[in-house]
Amino acid sequence: MRKDNRLPSEIRPVVVEMNPSLYAEGSVLISSGNTKVLCTATVDDKVPPFLRGSGSGWVTAEYDMLPRATKERNLRDRNRISGNGRTLEIQRLIGRALRAVCQLDLLGERTIILDCDVLQADGGTRTTAITGSWLAMTQAMAYLMRESKIRHMPVKSQAAAISVGIVDAQLILDLCYEEDSNAIVDMNVVMTDRGDLIEMQGCGERGVFSRSQMDKMLDMAEEGLKQLFDLQYRSLHDYGIMWHRAIGRESHI
Repeated sequence: MRKDNRLPSEIRPVVVEMNPSLYAEGSVLISSGNTKVLCTATVDDKVPPFLRGSGSGWVTAEYDMLPRATKERNLRDRNRISGNGRTLEIQRLIGRALRAVCQLDLLGERTIILDCDVLQADGGTRTTAITGSWLAMTQAMAYLMRESKIRHMPVKSQAAAISVGIVDAQLILDLCYEEDSNAIVDMNVVMTDRGDLIEMQGCGERGVFSRSQMDKMLDMAEEGLKQLFDLQYRSLHDYGIMWHRAIGRESHI
């Protein structure tokens, strides 16, 4: 048993609050254990310069952590002498993950901006941000359809992410901060609900791992992600967004 009494293959309790923001076109407050991330989606009626005149849209993300999201107070990025490389890496990951499941020409020359603000951190902030941002983005796309600004749903697959690793020679899923800090191997897996991989970020923190161990970690991650896909689907359905119907696809549930 782990510190929080979970089994090795058990994910943390995940809670989703839809539309907590009064003004954003899409928003989600998502909690994974003690990690809490507010994800908001903004529709901007323009695209980056390299897409002007192309007819295609864009999806991008910004990520930040509140000063007291952790035990010790963090400096805000604007108060740092140099940029925060970790922040840039994470927000690029979120943007790539979301663009991978969108048909951007259906969006027109618009940008969906996802702001991911970590309110409380206990490991898995980037994976939680991806899972929540997909929901916020899909809300924003549904808003554009309701307003007759686009005709078809640009989001073609679900996207979610989860961590998996090896701690004390044991494969475990959905690492909290303490487990992440002591992991021999740590991997983040981003996947679609069709079972396609979007991105893997894995490394041996304090040792090496075999191909066989990697395959087992991917299998474990996939099982955990199935639960997150179900949660995403049900959250949209309960909110009144029939996403599978919007893209002409049967429910997987």
